[in-house]
Amino acid sequence: MITNLTDVLQDAARNHYAVAGVVCLGWEDMRAYARAAQAEGRPLILQAGPGCRKHTPLPILGAMMCHVADSVSVPVVVHLDHSRSIDECRAGLAAGFTGLMFDGSHLPLLENIAQTRAVVELAQGLKVGVEGEIGQVGYAAGAASLGTNAEEAQLFAQRTGVDAMAVSIGNVHLQSDSVTLLDEDLLRQIEALTDVPLVIHGGSGVDPKQRAELGRSSGICKYNIGTELRREFGRELRLILAEHPERFDRNEIFSDLEDRMVEVARRMLRSL
Repeated sequence: MITNLTDVLQDAARNHYAVAGVVCLGWEDMRAYARAAQAEGRPLILQAGPGCRKHTPLPILGAMMCHVADSVSVPVVVHLDHSRSIDECRAGLAAGFTGLMFDGSHLPLLENIAQTRAVVELAQGLKVGVEGEIGQVGYAAGAASLGTNAEEAQLFAQRTGVDAMAVSIGNVHLQSDSVTLLDEDLLRQIEALTDVPLVIHGGSGVDPKQRAELGRSSGICKYNIGTELRREFGRELRLILAEHPERFDRNEIFSDLEDRMVEVARRMLRSL
């Protein structure tokens, strides 16, 4: 049941839970994640990030994700993740995406506000929610993080009108071990100044206990989950090939893999 980002996150905020924004790379994993959400009776956000878009054209991804979303009865958002241009956001709207994430975190504050506001205005009237980012979430083996300033987050939320705000409070992209502890003092400072639903990128690396607790007790309404699912995808694929070395048919191999990833994703959804 395809829906928009705003409705899903507002419901999460009202009812004190967090939604998984799952990073997708292809047909089998996005379908597995939707099947898992259906089995668990939970909403889901299917995300097409830069890595996914590098290999599959945006209109194809939009059509695939919309088809998958409409194949289940739970709410599913089709989300464009980490876009850095208004033109790409416009293309995402044309492709059927119901959530847009404009990442202006690398820009000076006022330019980030201006460009994010332009995306919000583009999406208004189309029932498409917009996520922005304030502060910079770094990478485990790359760029360093720049923590979110609470006063700047308040200004950003007020001037952009975003439906969701990604913040940097200790979270890191592409972290393969779940050892990060989020800065709860900074989180509370941000919450005191804005009531916009908050998003944690790099959710795979957050301590599982804290991730679950903050999903129930804070303004965090969305965790982006990519690395832990990709890691399990690779592990299960290697197991299948080791168990059945005679197999060569892609459809046969990936059919088994999809079934296994449904169970992996169900466990992840229950952990939020």
